[in-house]
Amino acid sequence: MTPKVSIIAELTLRQCAKYRVWQKQEQLESLGWQVEVVDWRDIEAAITALQTCTEVIFYRVPAFEPVKEVIKEARRLSLSPWWEVDDLIFDHDEYVKNSNVSGLSNAEKSELLNGVRLFRECLLSCDRAIASTQALGEAMRRAGIADVHVIENALDRQTLEIAERLRDVRSKASVMPLQDILIVYGSGTKTHDADFRECAEGLLAAMESEPRLRLRIVGELTLPEEFARVSERIEHIVGRDYPNYMALLAEADIAVAPLEATLFNDAKSNIKFIEASILGVASICSPRDTFRQVIQPGINGLLAEGMEEWRDAFLMLARNSEIRQQLAERAYSDVMTRYRPDAIAATQVAACFPPPVARPSGRLRLMAANIYFAPRTFGGATLIAEEMVKRLSEREVDVAVFTASAPNPRRYASSVRYEVLGVSVLGSPLPLHVDSAASLDNPRVTRQFVAWLEAYRPDIVHFHSMQGLGLGVLHACAERGVPYIITVHDAWWLCERQFMVRKDGTYCAQRRIDPRVCQLCVPEARHLGLRADMMKQTLAGAALLLSPSEAHRRLYIENGVPSDAIRVNRNGFFWPKAPRNPRPRGAPLRFGYVGGVEAVKGYPLVREAFERLDSSDWRLVLIDNKLNLGFQSIITHDWKAKGTVIVRDAYSPDTMDDFFNEIDVLLFPSQWMESYGLTVREALARDVWVIATSPGGQSEDIVDGVNGTLVPLSGGVGALQNAIEKVLGEVDRFSDYTNPLKHTLATFEDQVDELLTMLKEQVEARANQG
Repeated sequence: MTPKVSIIAELTLRQCAKYRVWQKQEQLESLGWQVEVVDWRDIEAAITALQTCTEVIFYRVPAFEPVKEVIKEARRLSLSPWWEVDDLIFDHDEYVKNSNVSGLSNAEKSELLNGVRLFRECLLSCDRAIASTQALGEAMRRAGIADVHVIENALDRQTLEIAERLRDVRSKASVMPLQDILIVYGSGTKTHDADFRECAEGLLAAMESEPRLRLRIVGELTLPEEFARVSERIEHIVGRDYPNYMALLAEADIAVAPLEATLFNDAKSNIKFIEASILGVASICSPRDTFRQVIQPGINGLLAEGMEEWRDAFLMLARNSEIRQQLAERAYSDVMTRYRPDAIAATQVAACFPPPVARPSGRLRLMAANIYFAPRTFGGATLIAEEMVKRLSEREVDVAVFTASAPNPRRYASSVRYEVLGVSVLGSPLPLHVDSAASLDNPRVTRQFVAWLEAYRPDIVHFHSMQGLGLGVLHACAERGVPYIITVHDAWWLCERQFMVRKDGTYCAQRRIDPRVCQLCVPEARHLGLRADMMKQTLAGAALLLSPSEAHRRLYIENGVPSDAIRVNRNGFFWPKAPRNPRPRGAPLRFGYVGGVEAVKGYPLVREAFERLDSSDWRLVLIDNKLNLGFQSIITHDWKAKGTVIVRDAYSPDTMDDFFNEIDVLLFPSQWMESYGLTVREALARDVWVIATSPGGQSEDIVDGVNGTLVPLSGGVGALQNAIEKVLGEVDRFSDYTNPLKHTLATFEDQVDELLTMLKEQVEARANQG
């Protein structure tokens, strides 16, 4: 898959998110990674994000039970998760040493310390960790994580753009004579009272000694009572968003960053120094670890501890503008060298996430999409989609699949990625209850398809049966310039009811579909005209349409598809594994029927035809495909027929030969023009005579009187009865019957050869256009 990082993150702490999430996204994207950011509280979105990523970072995420599910899912997908944080919030012993905690209420303190436990558990649930500072990284190692990397808080595009604009404002303002010296302190929350007390005594002494000093506090802070003596020179401003905070900081002459002497604070970043420096403001900071790493006292900033050092630092900068300017200029240069986005990306981010290597070209990359896919195999279209995927992947084609997954009430909206038939499959759950109009547009499925499309980046997409997935997935291809082909397995693109069957189960027999006629069939559906327009537009956007039969192709041509836009790609099928068993001597003629009880498949005609027969020298095997689901749909005890009627459960590819070995004639009296008819071909390949209706795709491999009997589609029970009676009168011909036209039948190999050629043609054509 395309290299992609999912960041599952705490996003409500705006400044933390800026420096640890959005900045990380920018850095990773500069290295060539795709990045998706998800709020950790949206568990379904988080699980879905995992399906299309190759790396995952959990930033500041606690180990609540739903989060544990997300981590478990990451491991199922063979991801090695990272846990990231920018505060020492996972070490209980160090956390409680922080004086800021002592000022909290018991309830607040209990909640914080419970959070410490949950953060630590989440850290230890991951394989690797990312810290914002060296001290924090060491604490992670002591906690039990061996693989720890440091990625510092740094500069990003937003900060650089804001700073450039504000420095320009400062330069223009600097020509004006300055009477006051402004000190700015930014406080994120009320928990910073203890930190501010580190500089408070020295600051108050400096303000009392130098009347030009003013103090601006941005955010929540409780000043010591003694500051009432200089209250007229103190400004309190409520917290602002980042651009407005930077504007307030840019007006400063001195920025201050006091921190209490604890390991908790040694683990904090030096972002206050970076922000002031990029604005051209000189800083005084506590000598905590990250400040010591970057500040050279007297060269690019000042470090202070204790009342006298703080007082002297404030007074020196207040009384010497040249020193302030020299410190600010050197700090700006040092910060731009060390913390500019490209430098951090190249030296620190790339150590964890090296720039992705270009994917080798040369192999065709295909994505297939079908409403069902293994292990949820249902219907002939799914069988064809699965066989094409399997066989194309064996031809050195890279294949991925998009499908619908089984409804999951606990995780309704989460997609799931799994491996089957040697390829990766992404399953997207469909809404549990949705009407036919709403199913034409499924935005959530479209979003998950787009994520899979961008993760896999195919050269072309092959859509099979699409009902339920929505047209948005095809439009997504068009919007991204990815060519797509559609196999029209049935009439869904033309008919609301998919098989052109009325509510009473009879074939509507339209050729040129008229929505006004359809409205009589489905009177509650007021969207049929709009549906027809949407379908027409989507079909027109396809690079090519494929039909399994010529009869089905003609239906689409009669409904406006240009003849050169749709080709026949006949379906293969499972050929016999062994020669046919000899027909038992003296056995009655044996018939088989596999269409279920639907009228459109001809079940009522089969029953009536056999009940009309005078002969009893026959045997009929009915396949009930519902038996495998736990209930019976074909009931025969009330049949008034003279021969033997047997009901069996559905056969599989492994037991198919057994079924056909016990019949001589397959009945396929479908009452609509089938798009193909796999069962017909399976019978013909096994030397079984076929009685089928015509015209339609079901009849195209039958030559009347040679390998089967064709009856008119509109012939009713009389035509079917006559055909049955005729073969009953020719029972001897089936003793050693062999279909002389087997060599004309399609195979999966034929189908995949033809399909692969057409796929390559369309990809090459699109490349030439580009």
